[in-house]
Amino acid sequence: MEQQLDFQNMQKRTNRRQRALKVLVYGFLSLWALVVLFPFYWMVLTSVKSYGAYNAEHVPALYTLEPTLQNYVDAFTTVPLLGYLINTLIFTIVTTAIMIVVSTLAAYAFARLEFRGKNLLFTLFLSLMMIPSELVVITNFVTVTNLDMRNTFAGLILPSVTSVFYIYLLKENFEQVPDELYRAAKVDGTSDLKYLWKVMIPICRPTIVTVTILKVIECWNSYVWPRLVTDDPSYYLVSNGIQEIRENGFGRENIPAMMAAVVVISIPLILLFLVFRRKIMAGVSRGGLKG
Repeated sequence: MEQQLDFQNMQKRTNRRQRALKVLVYGFLSLWALVVLFPFYWMVLTSVKSYGAYNAEHVPALYTLEPTLQNYVDAFTTVPLLGYLINTLIFTIVTTAIMIVVSTLAAYAFARLEFRGKNLLFTLFLSLMMIPSELVVITNFVTVTNLDMRNTFAGLILPSVTSVFYIYLLKENFEQVPDELYRAAKVDGTSDLKYLWKVMIPICRPTIVTVTILKVIECWNSYVWPRLVTDDPSYYLVSNGIQEIRENGFGRENIPAMMAAVVVISIPLILLFLVFRRKIMAGVSRGGLKG
């Protein structure tokens, strides 16, 4: 009887410690969420303040009693924000589509095809990840300039259609598919492209979806390369277009209008992440496991 009471008391103490630990963890995560989300809240709050109300605040207020949507109207009527969004959409869709095709074919070749020097070639290929991207930008800029592709969508898109990391991620994922499926398909006379399309891609769809979403985010946030290769406003993306808006559109002083433009630019990526967050996590986890 005493042993049973001691066991029950021990279990109660363990449960109390677990509850206390859970409260601490959730409290820390809630605090961290507030820290992370506060800049976005401040951005949205500033975007619904009028220019006069914002400048009249000697101490920044954490709320407003007179919100306005005029800043959002000005973002589409005063400056060519819609044109920047269309350019970015074209750049993102075309670049992502080409990159997925190239990366999938390259990953399949490294994962399933046998050819001389494959391992050495893949090792050299991975070593490219050690090269700082700034060095590649210089070479790409000279090449695009010599080919007279500045201020064109081709010049924007071509340097971004490959990614060593995404090819590596897809290759690791393809290698998890049992070899027996490949050998059985070859016995049935299935071509490599048909096997890739009918078997590998459906099985590895979560990783491919993850790579697609990450590439979309990367393209949408691209800044350095579009800034270098375009000086014609008709080819500006949202990343460098927002700088043009700040300099020659609203002006440096009209912070509420600038924040409205930034909110409009940020919404597509936020919605994309919220809708596909489970697939992103599942794809990354799947790509990092072997066996």
